[in-house]
Amino acid sequence: MKTLQKLLTTKPIYYTKFDPTRIVKAYKLIKNHISHPRRVQLIGTNGKGSTGRAIAHLASASGLRVGHFTSPHILDFKERFWIDGAFATSEELEAAHKRLYNLLGEEMAESLSYFEYQALLAFVLFENLDLQVIEAGLGGEFDATSVANYELTVVVPIGFDHSDFLGENVEQIATTKLKAMSGKALIAKQDSREVYEIAKSIAKESGTKLYFYDELKSKNREQIKKIAKQNGWASYLVENIINATFALDILDINYDIQDLKSLKLFGRFYKIMPNVTIDVGHNPLAASAIVGAIEGKVTLIFNILGDKDLTKTLQILKPKIKDVEIIKIETQRATELNEIENLLESLGLKYSYFNGELDESREYLVFGSFYVVEAFLKSIGVDRI
Repeated sequence: MKTLQKLLTTKPIYYTKFDPTRIVKAYKLIKNHISHPRRVQLIGTNGKGSTGRAIAHLASASGLRVGHFTSPHILDFKERFWIDGAFATSEELEAAHKRLYNLLGEEMAESLSYFEYQALLAFVLFENLDLQVIEAGLGGEFDATSVANYELTVVVPIGFDHSDFLGENVEQIATTKLKAMSGKALIAKQDSREVYEIAKSIAKESGTKLYFYDELKSKNREQIKKIAKQNGWASYLVENIINATFALDILDINYDIQDLKSLKLFGRFYKIMPNVTIDVGHNPLAASAIVGAIEGKVTLIFNILGDKDLTKTLQILKPKIKDVEIIKIETQRATELNEIENLLESLGLKYSYFNGELDESREYLVFGSFYVVEAFLKSIGVDRI
């Protein structure tokens, strides 16, 4: 049997076509052989990572054993599997892999995609915990994580992203994502009113009980704002944290709001240096959230994947940009550099290429994708988070 690392290297991280029935067949092979603790799924476009981590952190601090599965990672694959405040060890992952591989059999294990295999790995790794917090990948209805049953679905803001898989407009994308809703669903504040109407329509057919962020009252809002200020969180993270507390309330899980003081949201408007903020956001919805958090103008260290809306993202950020330093990233999905150059010129933005040097007199924002943050961190000698 191959080690986990060797198996994953044989699987493409991205694919143009996929078989939605394959993960269903695979899950049936393991379903009756693993334990099924309480589960929460996060679906949507922006905020899954921070919302999920807040749920997991507060629940764990209350005394529950909690696992949080998230993707992608920034520097190390183990970042995707968080258990009670720490990333899973190589030994824990290898043991879960051995168990999963044997349950699936060689043929099925080899056939699964990179994300499908790790989603099932999370279910096995977390099977003896009290709560699993599972973040969907790019989809909803046909996402690999959606094969399992969930006590609650948390729907973070839905925007235009992954149109090649999910649909050509927000309505189609929202429909695909929201069809993954479980028996209960918490709907975060949405930019598009269509999302609410689609959620209500799907819930009516499926019998899902809906909870809306805008209709719920937070008894902890002011405390969360105070802690957010102390922790240096952007305003958009406050809404994500409040949404996480609503999820815990629905699940009837007790928590101490003061435990948020020890919550780290690495990569989410995170100040890595006194004058450098990193954010793994990668689309217009994320750019809109970031603009509201930036004070003054910044030097933007930037790149973006080819399937993202480069034009709209930069147009949104432009009022806060002093100049741009393009950073090269290693992925076949990267946007052509000349395309970024041409757009920056058309927007009247000065640009150069990031050479690894930082000016202490400047404020920097590193933004555009997980790959951008990864490339930047490696350039300054950071190899783990």
